[in-house]
Amino acid sequence: MITANGFEEIQALAGRDLGTSDWRTVTQDLIDTFAEVSGDHQWIHTDPVRAAVGPFGRTIAHGYMTLSWGIPMLAELLHVTGVGMALNYGLNKVRFPAPVPVGSRVRLHASVLEVTPVSRDGVQMVRAFSFELEGSGKPACVAESVTRYYP
Repeated sequence: MITANGFEEIQALAGRDLGTSDWRTVTQDLIDTFAEVSGDHQWIHTDPVRAAVGPFGRTIAHGYMTLSWGIPMLAELLHVTGVGMALNYGLNKVRFPAPVPVGSRVRLHASVLEVTPVSRDGVQMVRAFSFELEGSGKPACVAESVTRYYP
């Protein structure tokens, strides 16, 4: 766990590898809960019987479910203090190179690409997220996460 206290320490993180989070196991209950919340009930996610004869041999997690784990997994790697507010500003270059089958495990590898000043005396941090899929040569998801910190 890395702690950055205040804007100077946040800016010093530019170019730094933040490491990897703990593994999370993808369960059908998690997939079904995400389907309920998101409204995405496509059979490749929610119908284990049909998915067993589908292209992946079993159900797979929603790509956006995997992506949504970025913030809680990042919290295992980076703690920012000494700011008034953090704002998830958006994402860049999101891709889902590999499906995430039920029963598999995923973890986040993150690094800070850049930290730049923004209006209202804030800073913007862009992080590279790679969601590693255990046993796979391809990541489950890659994205750049953009967060702004303000006094």
